[in-house]
Amino acid sequence: MNLMKLADLYEYLQADIQRIEEELERSVTAEHPILRDASVNLLKAGGKRIRPVFVLLAAKFGRYDIEEIKHIAAPLELIHMASLVHDDVIDDSTMRRGRETVKSKYDNKVAMYAGDYIFAKAVEQTANFDDPDIHFTISHAIMDMCIGEIEQIRDQYSWEQNLRMYLRRIKRKTALLIAVSCKLGAMAAGASKKNQRHLYDFGYNVGMAFQITDDILDFEGTEEELGKPAGGDLWQGNVTLPALYAMHHDPEVKQRVQTAFAGTLPDEAGLSELIRDVNESGGISYAKELSRKYLAKAYAALEELPDTQERTSLTNIAHYIGRRSY
Repeated sequence: MNLMKLADLYEYLQADIQRIEEELERSVTAEHPILRDASVNLLKAGGKRIRPVFVLLAAKFGRYDIEEIKHIAAPLELIHMASLVHDDVIDDSTMRRGRETVKSKYDNKVAMYAGDYIFAKAVEQTANFDDPDIHFTISHAIMDMCIGEIEQIRDQYSWEQNLRMYLRRIKRKTALLIAVSCKLGAMAAGASKKNQRHLYDFGYNVGMAFQITDDILDFEGTEEELGKPAGGDLWQGNVTLPALYAMHHDPEVKQRVQTAFAGTLPDEAGLSELIRDVNESGGISYAKELSRKYLAKAYAALEELPDTQERTSLTNIAHYIGRRSY
């Protein structure tokens, strides 16, 4: 299923999504030309805008007013954008979504300050709300995301990781911001505490499934399909679930991985062999099964919500995440 099909799932929100896009463009307009160019370039690279969509859908369970909700939806996308700028520095990435990254176009220092600027704009946007719980939730989400990034750096090329460490890392890296998007949309619209909890649970479980699926695709896709070399996570020393399973269940695979990374990084042929080892170990099947379990929990959370068009849209988005493949 391609991106266009995903957008079709919430096409009736298109006018409001465009309002979010306009708000994002207004938000990243900076007085300093380098900050403005860096921010606008990232914005123009696009993306699924899935976090603002979750905000809008969750807000439908309360008093929906796009002129208020946009001040939650835009900041959450800004937080995501800022984290991407920082990620590109950490990963030494030169391209993102077919465009030159900020760190590549300028340098690491400019990229880090550009990311900080976008984070600050996100916080500034939420000043429209008086509810301290909204500010508390956003601040803690940013803090947890930073901890997740630090953990990923710490765990690079560490082959002794366990499942618990991996799940905690992807919660902070991906699932938390999706869960918070759902919760904050409901909070900003004055939805009931009960529905806020159910929407948070849905977002958390969908977010976990989303990241696990991304980690699977990194082993199953081709460079042309992924927009980056297959096995890129492993090459960068990021031990994701398929590789983690393979190394824990087959000592020979673990030994080959350790040997391959003992000196210089493996070449393309060496990396291809490791990808094949992971694929043949059962790691992909295990990861897919765990993703399905998280999706089942997401569906269960939705069952507790009123049966509306928005609940159907959330269900369909979860189906899309479960079916993503190349």
